[in-house]
Amino acid sequence: MSFCSSEPAKDSASAGCCGVTAVFDGASVAYRRVLAWVIVINLLGFGVVAVGAVLAGSTSLAANTLDFAADAATYALSLWAIGKSAQVRAVSALFKGASLAVMAAAILVFAVWRAVSGTVPDGAAISGLGLFGAAANLVAAVLLMRYREGDANVRSVWLCTRNDLIQCLAVAATGLAVALTGSRWPDLVVGVLLAAVFLRSAWQITDQARAELRAARVGQRSDINYPSTATGL
Repeated sequence: MSFCSSEPAKDSASAGCCGVTAVFDGASVAYRRVLAWVIVINLLGFGVVAVGAVLAGSTSLAANTLDFAADAATYALSLWAIGKSAQVRAVSALFKGASLAVMAAAILVFAVWRAVSGTVPDGAAISGLGLFGAAANLVAAVLLMRYREGDANVRSVWLCTRNDLIQCLAVAATGLAVALTGSRWPDLVVGVLLAAVFLRSAWQITDQARAELRAARVGQRSDINYPSTATGL
């Protein structure tokens, strides 16, 4: 009989039990509350940047818009997955990794289309909306700072938020480069680079989620009670 508590860590990235460190799975009231606020921040960011991306005709802002939308959806999935089995949480993270990969592909397609048929976007609008997005993601990153480590479901939220902050700062710098050069190429190049960042994060999330899924399956098999063949003495 084990005397280890089966309750999840409440407000930390990990919890110890009988000398064993447990990976934080997000099962705390504080983390749920933080995640709910981060979802609201991303929905607000999506609404504002989507309008700006259409008006400015910017590839980097289009990437930013897709990112806000995908984050709101996947963070809601993360919130739903909290408290579920390890397999469900891992599958949830796999879905998020796949969504990042699809988003990266969409950005690349849009960048190619803009390269062929696009005009010079509005540099001031790009920089302004990039700074807005950076401020929104900075607030989200501060809220999530203490939850940087955990299972694939938890860690994917932090990785996406960190990438979003970097992305928005890059978008703001892109607007300045467009305004100074009068060329659409800085916007297109940054759009492609952001797609590469999304692909890298997708790989990181997917790799961890697959490892956790394998571990969960092994754990399930080890929990099976096979009938004893011993006859006794």
